[in-house]
Amino acid sequence: MHAFDVLGDPVRRRILELCADGEQPAGAVSDVIQEEFGISQPAVSRHLRILREAGFATVRVEGARRLYAVDPAPLQDVDRWLARFRRLWSQRLDALDTELARGRRQTPVKQEKRDQT
Repeated sequence: MHAFDVLGDPVRRRILELCADGEQPAGAVSDVIQEEFGISQPAVSRHLRILREAGFATVRVEGARRLYAVDPAPLQDVDRWLARFRRLWSQRLDALDTELARGRRQTPVKQEKRDQT
């Protein structure tokens, strides 16, 4: 499965968000996903399996618990692919920053004129 096929699903993206700060028990992930998306525990398990098989998540067994974590390697591949497009929005963000700076410089002058009237 292609990385964007995996990441294109909002449930799988949310699972990765939940695991981004470190290992999470499968039960805790399942509880949040079931609550937020209204899907069954078996459906959450299928999403976890897809993330594991695609390499986006790792699982570690600790007693009766399964702990899931993000594997950053596939995300680095996605980031490298996105790098060629980053310049497109970086230029626009730079232009926005310039316009905002102009607005900040002009605002005090306009405020002073209002205060004088």
